[in-house]
Amino acid sequence: QVQLVESGGGLVQAGGSLRLSCAASGRTFSLYAMGWFRQVPGKERDFVAAINWSGFSKYYADSVKGRFTISRDNAKNTVYLQMNSLKPEDTAVYYCAAGLTGPRGPWDHWGQGTQVTVSS
Repeated sequence: QVQLVESGGGLVQAGGSLRLSCAASGRTFSLYAMGWFRQVPGKERDFVAAINWSGFSKYYADSVKGRFTISRDNAKNTVYLQMNSLKPEDTAVYYCAAGLTGPRGPWDHWGQGTQVTVSS
């Protein structure tokens, strides 16, 4: 079983940066692909970025390409989402997810989420 805990959310002005972290429990972290998703009230949860077990393959939603970077440190059981040039439309609750199948899902475990608010 993998437990995921996100951190690093907060309030930032448009154009600013934040780095989200997702710490995973357990000794099998390196077996999992990891992903970041986001959700605003009343809407579906949207894919943001994903990374395979080694960190070699990365995938991004078109809306964040060139601004967000996903990375992982298997020695620290942690995946990161560096978010630059933030826009008000990036405001959402951000969730990390872990999946054994691969970076395109399906996703087996989810964190509780961290709020990101971007002010204009």
